Amino acid sequence: MSLASYTLRRVLLIVPTLFGVSLLTFALSRIVPGDPARLAAGAQATPEMYEQIRREFGLDDPLPVQYWNYLSGLFQGDWGRSILSRRPVLEDLSIYWPATFELVLFAMLIAVLIGVPLGILAAVRADRPADQLSRVIALLGVSLPAFWLAILFQIFFGLQLGWLPVSGRLASLAEPPPVLTGLYTVDSFVSGQWATLGDSVRQLLLPAITLSFPAMATIMRFTRATLLETLGQDYVRTARAKGATERRVVSGHALRNALIPTVTMVGLSFGWAMGGSVLVETVFDWPGLGLYATKSALSLDFMPIMGIALLYGLVFSVINILVDVTYGALDPRVSRV
Repeated sequence: MSLASYTLRRVLLIVPTLFGVSLLTFALSRIVPGDPARLAAGAQATPEMYEQIRREFGLDDPLPVQYWNYLSGLFQGDWGRSILSRRPVLEDLSIYWPATFELVLFAMLIAVLIGVPLGILAAVRADRPADQLSRVIALLGVSLPAFWLAILFQIFFGLQLGWLPVSGRLASLAEPPPVLTGLYTVDSFVSGQWATLGDSVRQLLLPAITLSFPAMATIMRFTRATLLETLGQDYVRTARAKGATERRVVSGHALRNALIPTVTMVGLSFGWAMGGSVLVETVFDWPGLGLYATKSALSLDFMPIMGIALLYGLVFSVINILVDVTYGALDPRVSRV
């Protein structure tokens, strides 16, 4: 099977995946106790006002009809309306998604740029001080809760040392750059607003580092394990026997094969980071999908939660496809399966 056919097959699998996500989130949203219409109407609302809200958002229809209306709306680009903001969910997602994507993207860049070199160093210097240090970092990365680490960074780097801001996407009096991509760092760079670029990077550092820590630890240990396994292969020992330097053995023979499984782990870590961004955004008051999801959940606003889950499912599926394509490019045997 060619790489193009392999990619097309994976793309087509997105449809049943998203259908399953929509059905599961719809069922869970109806199982959760509470009435979103009652919360939206308020404690002083009359029964007529309450019934009007239920009719307005289709909550008085039978559950199969509600799901069918939701599913048919998705095919028409209608993801429902938020009871909280009274705006279309798709409009809200377009507002909050760039902030989350920017945060997760920078977090993964930090995780890869630090985790992969540290994993290589730990494998090359196995059971030495560098390897022992990597084990400590990995243990802390997978053990410390994200919200606790976020609060710790806020107190130490923000409040005590005063090095970095602890909340928001820009300083309170700063003007956002012209909207091109929705990513403040990219938009300010393209438009040449260097002060805004510096401010957006400073605001981004603490939440991005916090979010990157678990992914960095996982990538580092995974890179170490796969590289150690590859360094024990026969073809690596043959390269050493032919007189190749250790640098040439690692970079020219072992590293490419060792990084193939790491690519998969990077893709999975990206999806996990998106899920973990909910707590980090809440602590740092980062105006992204995580904070939006938290407010929606507290208000029992089901449509935004379902929309966020669907968007996350779509992004995770696309990331898996990109990982598989990259995997197939690195190892052509994959595309023939």
